[in-house]
Amino acid sequence: MRLVRAVHCRAGTPTSVLDGQTLLLGKYMDLLALQQRVTAANIANADTPGYRTRRVDFSWELRQAMERPGVETAAPVAIPVRGGFEVKNDGNDVSLDRELRLLSETGMRYSLAAQQVRGNIRSLRNAIHEGRGG
Repeated sequence: MRLVRAVHCRAGTPTSVLDGQTLLLGKYMDLLALQQRVTAANIANADTPGYRTRRVDFSWELRQAMERPGVETAAPVAIPVRGGFEVKNDGNDVSLDRELRLLSETGMRYSLAAQQVRGNIRSLRNAIHEGRGG
């Protein structure tokens, strides 16, 4: 059985008992939801002259979460992608095909992470029920 730790909200009251993996998955899911909003904004600005594609820096955000577990960090932000994308004559580099593919990929990642969280919670529930004698 995996060790679990109590997680406290800012006021110091216990809110749940979850392990570090589940908490990290929650952060990952928050970042995926943000990426979906950012991708939608990219699509909405596909015809805006000078607009540059934005992305969430997952590796930096997750590294921050792992280095400082339980510490509230600054809200993640989307950053413009530096180079690598074809820029149209109007200075816009949004590709609808690329953005729609990213929407789909991000949705699949979110679904897989949600399945993992559900499994972790199910395991925790089972452990609690076994500890109570059935």
